[in-house]
Amino acid sequence: MNTYKTCGTCSRSIDFDVQDGVVTACHFNGGCTGNLQGIGSLVVGMKVEDVIRHLKGIQCRNGTSCPDQLARALEQYQQAHVR
Repeated sequence: MNTYKTCGTCSRSIDFDVQDGVVTACHFNGGCTGNLQGIGSLVVGMKVEDVIRHLKGIQCRNGTSCPDQLARALEQYQQAHVR
């Protein structure tokens, strides 16, 4: 499981897992519980690239959002795991 500390959002961090380029788990810690459970549930089973494409740049406040932070977390994950 990977943990990404969020910045500028109500959620404090995101726990996620990726296997073979697909998101297999996603849980937001803090924030708007129902909405973030929904986002977490929707992205499970999606390719990392697709999640990034759909969520990157969505803004709520402070120039970011919880979905945008997930996209940033997955981008960081991809950069660290490039082969």
